[in-house]
Parts: sequence; C-alpha cells; structure tokens
Amino acid sequence: MLKLIEKKKRGKALSDQELHEMMAAYVRHQIPDYQMSAFLMAVWFQGMDMAETLALCDAMIQSGATLDLSGISGVKCDKHSSGGVGDKTTLVLAPLVSACGATVAKMSGRGLGHTGGTIDKLESIPGLRTDLDPETFYHQAKTIHLVISAQNSQLVPADGMLYALRDVSGTVDSMPLIAASIMSKKIAAGCDAILLDVKYGEGAFMHDRAQAEALSQCMEEIGRQFGRDVKCVLSDMNMPLGNAIGNILEVKEAISTLRGNGPQALQALCEDEGSIMLMQAKLAASYPEGKAMIRAAMQDGRGLRRFREMVKAQGGDVSCIDDPSRFASAPFIFTVNSSCDGEVRMIHALAIGTLAMELGAGRQSLHDTIDPRVGIVLLCHKDMKVCRGDPIAQVHAASPLDQQWLDRLQKAIEIR
Repeated sequence: MLKLIEKKKRGKALSDQELHEMMAAYVRHQIPDYQMSAFLMAVWFQGMDMAETLALCDAMIQSGATLDLSGISGVKCDKHSSGGVGDKTTLVLAPLVSACGATVAKMSGRGLGHTGGTIDKLESIPGLRTDLDPETFYHQAKTIHLVISAQNSQLVPADGMLYALRDVSGTVDSMPLIAASIMSKKIAAGCDAILLDVKYGEGAFMHDRAQAEALSQCMEEIGRQFGRDVKCVLSDMNMPLGNAIGNILEVKEAISTLRGNGPQALQALCEDEGSIMLMQAKLAASYPEGKAMIRAAMQDGRGLRRFREMVKAQGGDVSCIDDPSRFASAPFIFTVNSSCDGEVRMIHALAIGTLAMELGAGRQSLHDTIDPRVGIVLLCHKDMKVCRGDPIAQVHAASPLDQQWLDRLQKAIEIR
C-alpha cells in the first residue's frame, strides 16, 4: 500500500490490477484507514486519468455483489444527485416516475459534510430499513417497482467504506472519487437507464458550471463503458433547494410536494428530471408528454401512494406519511427575524448547510450520529421584500442556541 501511495503522490497512474487489489484488500480490512486516507489525499491532489477512474469504479463494483434486474420487464431506471443543500429530490422524483409505470431501483448514500444524504432522510422515518440484501432489493423492485437502498456489506462495500472516509479526510470534492462513488452504486444496482443531477455552486462539491460539466462527461463515459444509458442534468446549488434543510424536515417537505404543495423550485426540478427519466424508460415520447405525466401523478396522488408503498415494504411507519405531524420534533424551535428592511438578495447554501450540520443534521466526523429532528426551515425566498422584525427562518434544535450562531444564520440570508 505504501508503494501505491508513493506512486500516486508523484502523479503516476495506477494499473487496473493495482486498483482492484487495493480495493479488495481494503474491504478485507487489510489496509488501515490512515493509509487509505493518505491515498485519497494523493488522488485529490494528483487526480486520476479516465482509465484509472474506470478501474477504480469497477474495483468498487467488484468488491461486493451485483444485481441482475433483467428478470423485471421494461427499462429499469435510477437517479442520483451529486449532493446539495436541502436536496430531497429523490424522495419526490422516484415515486412519481415509478407511479408513471417505470421501475426505479436506487442505491443511495449518506450525507457528506454540509450536504444531505437520501439514506439519512429515509432513515428518519421510524422503522424504515435501508440495509437491504440483494434478494430483498430485487423482490421489491419487481413487485412494487420502487426501492431505495444503502450500499452495505454485500452491495458495493468498498464505496460505503470510502464514502465515510472521504467525509472526514477532506477529499469529498475530488472528481474521480465522486464519479467512481456515484457510478459504482448505479452500475451495481443493475439499472439500464441512469439520470444524474450534477449540482454546481457554493453549496455543491463542484463550485462552478465548468467543473460540473467535466464531472458529467466523466460519468457519462463510465456509463458508456458499462453499457448504460446515462443522462446528466446540471442544476444550480448556490441556494438551498426548497425551504427545509434537515432530515425529518425534508421528508415532510417531500410529502408536501408529492401532495402538490411543495416549493416551486423543487417541483419544477422534479418535473424536468422526471420527464427525462420517462423518456429514458420509453414511457414518454417527448419532454412535454413526460412533464404532463409527472404532474398528473402528483395531482392525483399516485406518487404519494407509491412512496407510502415503499415505506411500508421497507418496514417504515406509514402513519407518519399519512400524518407528518407524527414525526418526532426538536425540543427547541427558534424564529429568526430580519434585522433590516429590504429585499432578499441571496440565501447562501454553503452557510445554511454548514449551520444545519452544526445542529446535528449532518456529520462533522466519522462517528457522528445524525439527529433527524434538527434543521432549518426558510421562511423567505430570493427577491422577497421583508421588513425589520419579519420572520425569515425557523430553527429546530436539540439544545438552546447562542446569539452568535443565530447571527451567523441572519448573515447567511442576505437582505439589502
């Protein structure tokens, strides 16, 4: 391992065999985390060429079982986001696309740094299991046509181990590591068509559009090499998506959106991405047709019913879906008011995401426990006029907050 760290540190490419042997040894716990952290940092500095990225992705796939979904009729679809603040799109989009006739089988991840993870959000539903074995994953995909699972000791275990290590080693925002992580889960899950929401901006891992385009091209190439239909959508993450940031709060907002009452930006993104997925699944002939199908599944309640079916199948308490007031709530709720008259010019995603993480909605270290109750709900939006004293945010916290923290939240919502 030391030789491989040295090789990558000096900017040399690792062979297919070296990367496969490394991942296999790491999964067998023959390589300690401190050495793998050093390797990840070397990758962060030196990068990887396309051949290395493909080999790393394949090595991660081969670290565990892979799923064969060919016994399920039709095109099997998957969707993934590269990470953002308040991004609960999957919780809305996957049930809607499934309700329109597609099979959506998704392997997802936990939150990294200031960004939220779909699995953390789902696990805030009491009783819901995401650690599904391959047989359960396949059965649910075939019978309900919607399943969302975490990678585990059987499915892409190398990614699960690296995912947590990247979070605490400062190597989250490495393009080859992001691409290999996302695509290993997508390919191992066995789907034919994959939609990737690649986010850019201050609240995303790719800070500008050019980086996001480069990541998109990398993942599309990986998809081609593995025979998958991969489409990428670039979306702005300079501001949080929707109003809720925090796990239970985001699940509640997703339920509201499935009922047709969600934030406009979130609903619009789901309609856009859902239309593309339905075209990939050969269920819609055009973008307008796909968009109309997604809207109809939202308006007539089919999307929410499909989400409820998935929650029930994975052991979750569906009474919380029927009545979101049954979710646990934080013991302290604070309202933050505007300190001046003016117009909301910007709601800074990175600052909001960091503050939510500090509340316990995200992880600052490898062994941190998520508090699903905590987070921030925005009570204002860009271009909204406010007066001094108007409520602009609501904070859900596990303990009292000092004025300095509240002042930071005020500054994250730029009013002029």
